[in-house]
Amino acid sequence: MIIRALLVLACCVSGYFIAFYLAAPSSYDFLKAFVGFIIGLVVALLVIMVEKDIRKLSLKVIAGGVVGIVIGLVIALLLGFGLNMVVKIQQNQQFVPWIYLLLTGILGYLGLVLGSKKADEITFRAPEGKEIAERRLLDTSVIIDGRIADICDTGFIDGNLIVPRFVLNELQFIADSSDSMKRSRGRRGLDVLNRMQKSTTIDIEIVEQDFPKIKGVDGKLVALAQKLNAKLMTNDYNLNKVAELQGVKVLNLNELANAMKPVVLPGEQMLVKIIREGKEPGQGVGYLDDGTMIIVDGAQKMINMTIEVVVTSVLQTTAGRMIFTELKEAAERKGAG
Repeated sequence: MIIRALLVLACCVSGYFIAFYLAAPSSYDFLKAFVGFIIGLVVALLVIMVEKDIRKLSLKVIAGGVVGIVIGLVIALLLGFGLNMVVKIQQNQQFVPWIYLLLTGILGYLGLVLGSKKADEITFRAPEGKEIAERRLLDTSVIIDGRIADICDTGFIDGNLIVPRFVLNELQFIADSSDSMKRSRGRRGLDVLNRMQKSTTIDIEIVEQDFPKIKGVDGKLVALAQKLNAKLMTNDYNLNKVAELQGVKVLNLNELANAMKPVVLPGEQMLVKIIREGKEPGQGVGYLDDGTMIIVDGAQKMINMTIEVVVTSVLQTTAGRMIFTELKEAAERKGAG
């Protein structure tokens, strides 16, 4: 705000004195200078409006536009110079300034538009022997979950992880929620990001690019992943399916966690602490350290007890893995019978 205020002040004062000194001497000098002040104010406000729009663009698009307009103006200058030589031969130079203006406007506009639109197509080839690191885009759910930070600490993920500005805004909105549960989740997500920024194995890249015409963070994430040719890291089942339907590669941490769970075969024995009753009569329910649910037949009355069980079957579902077991004594009686 201070810089913008200084810009407005500089433009207004400059407009005032330019109009004051350029105006023909008359009794209306002050009025003309005041008009210059107003023009300077309008120019400053236009510059601020343009600056707000430019901030939404990526650096590559801005650089492409600048390079394009410079090339267009250089071509206009060369064409104008050649045309000026032809006009001198004909001894007719009255329309030369207007031709200069026409060429500058057309070629400058074409250079600006083409440079900014084609900037995303420019890629830089990595040196021989090195590959361009794949880009991974984080969504809100995977940040709040927190396991991504633990995975990064182990060194299984390195390089750059991309966090869009609109995801940060959503995290901040959740952290400022009046609901205590949402507020704690949002603050946890911000703490996870701060922890990841201090990691030596990864770099967190904040991307300012937004898609104002797309409503919802999920739609913006898919669009950004398509534009950056990045993989999307998420825990959201619905976002996973939507992204895959649109051709975006998804890295789902829940699927990774399920794949890393130990394989349990029927007949194996294990110790389980019964936490609660099961849905079916006579069942007790316990959990492994990784959260896998274990259903024990005949353990309904053994809540808060640690018992030996034998695996009877394993069921894999979209929500995770469920292990069905029975008491070791019951399994031994069946074996003896």
